[in-house]
Amino acid sequence: MPMTIQSFHPPVRTLMGPGPSDINPRVLAAMSRPIIGHLDPAFVGMMDQMKDLLQYAFQTCNALTLPVSAPGSAGMETCFVNLVEPGDTVVVCINGVFGMRMKENVERCGGTPVVVECDWGRPVDPQQLEDTLKAHPEARLVAFVHAETSTGACSDVKTLTQVAHAHDCLVIVDTVTGLGGCELRVDDWGVDAIYSGTQKCLSCTPGLAPVSFSEAAVARIKARKHPVQSWFMDLNLVMGYWGPNAKRAYHHTAPINALYALHEALVLLQEEGLENAWARHRHHHEALKAGLEAMGLNLLVDEAHRLPQLNAVKVPDGVDEARVRGLLLERYGLEIGAGLGPLAGKIWRIGLMGFGCNRKNVQLCLHALEAVLLEMNAPIEGGHALPAASRIYAG
Repeated sequence: MPMTIQSFHPPVRTLMGPGPSDINPRVLAAMSRPIIGHLDPAFVGMMDQMKDLLQYAFQTCNALTLPVSAPGSAGMETCFVNLVEPGDTVVVCINGVFGMRMKENVERCGGTPVVVECDWGRPVDPQQLEDTLKAHPEARLVAFVHAETSTGACSDVKTLTQVAHAHDCLVIVDTVTGLGGCELRVDDWGVDAIYSGTQKCLSCTPGLAPVSFSEAAVARIKARKHPVQSWFMDLNLVMGYWGPNAKRAYHHTAPINALYALHEALVLLQEEGLENAWARHRHHHEALKAGLEAMGLNLLVDEAHRLPQLNAVKVPDGVDEARVRGLLLERYGLEIGAGLGPLAGKIWRIGLMGFGCNRKNVQLCLHALEAVLLEMNAPIEGGHALPAASRIYAG
């Protein structure tokens, strides 16, 4: 049978879910630049710039700072397979879906997870961590999520790291949704290993995972008694390709054009200024929050622990949340996210990330959500959302 499949042309969407986020046209254009070899001297020079730019984004001087050639989940695995050895006790703090994934990584590495269970929608409790570490002096690592994508809760990385270090544990931190969107200071806060993704607040194409490892973490990796279970993610090998030497050892064929995109996304972050980017996410979050609350909707997370870039909104009683999302996509080309795990059907997740964190998107989201909910006879107040957001923008 002859094939009749033609080129794929995706519809134009406004992405305000938990990721991916809308991509800056400069980043899209960077992906179309001519491909060169992954060992070409010009490409190696760009790799060095990439490390500098990632160090800026993470606020670190860690030499081992690089993008893993795979999505954020592979960044997570890179941290765990290199730092967890069979028999290690690892304290895993769970306050959402991605803490649960950390636990599974520990188990797959042959480690023994000890879980600190926290309420979903709340940050990790430092006292619970302290009590758990006192009860498990054999623990070698502590793992927790900085910016929990499933709930919109932000945990206190600095305090949790201090607690872990006081018990001679290294820390692994998930900041897939945090990097570029809210305050993060890897060196000042003493983080040992951290991973992120490119498709959230960096507004880059999915498929790369920035990671960074402290000197203490590198020493732990080099002193392993067992080989790293993953050849591809073994940093002892990857360091030969991303290392400081001008002559790079071949490890894998890097995703060249995707790395062009990340380089451009990080240049954009540098041009805006990291603290300005944090402030921008906070500013547009305040406008969105004002509009949602004026409509009569409530956010899941307490204000003190709320991520500006990921807003978990409680679904009003009697509302078919999936139908709302379907109408937003069908009529307005607007994507927002559903809840996960025990929050499925109970919340929407509205992302304000990177290039998509702007006034136009906030206003579109408020207008569209209000129109759909009023049509469905939801218990909300009409006509107040946009004026409330406008008051925030007016200062």
